[in-house]
Amino acid sequence: MQTERRSSSLRQLRSRAAMPTQDRRHINSKLAVLLVLVAVVSRVVPHPWNLTPLVAIALFGGATCERTGSAAAMTLGALALGDAALGYFPYEGMAWVYGASVGVVLVGRILRMLRSRYGAAPALIASLAGGGLFYIVTNFGVWATGHLYPRTAAGLVACYAAAVPFYRHQIVGDLVYTAWLFGALEVAHRLRIKLSAQPAP
Repeated sequence: MQTERRSSSLRQLRSRAAMPTQDRRHINSKLAVLLVLVAVVSRVVPHPWNLTPLVAIALFGGATCERTGSAAAMTLGALALGDAALGYFPYEGMAWVYGASVGVVLVGRILRMLRSRYGAAPALIASLAGGGLFYIVTNFGVWATGHLYPRTAAGLVACYAAAVPFYRHQIVGDLVYTAWLFGALEVAHRLRIKLSAQPAP
């Protein structure tokens, strides 16, 4: 009888210990679906050029999804749906855009290892790093495969310089949406823990 009680107590303790992780996974899966919808809507409603949550979603997916493949699929799915809704799919140079987005997901995987130890600061730094990677890769693609700039060092510099006004909007969008996404996740997680800790009536 005493052994059965001990076994029951151990099962309860293990179940409670696993609850925060299970809750976070449950919240993350629901947010992933919401994020795809937000990304698609953000592409089709009027907005300043490049001020979208796409980089933030790629970063968030890489940092929160259990598997890298799932994060990449979510990000590319959001991109493809938005492009299709705008009638841009497929288009010249999309491989550079989609490849850069996967690169941002990988930045998010690095962020996943740092967030629990260093708090919110790495998310904002990773947002700048991911946005910078996206800017570098996609504009290199414009220079390498397009016809607007000569394929010389001067042409590459001119290509990057011409993209700076759009990059300013991108930085704002990256930082704002990254703060919003990770902040919403933390609030949802804490609220769920608070509700689960309340005694049943």
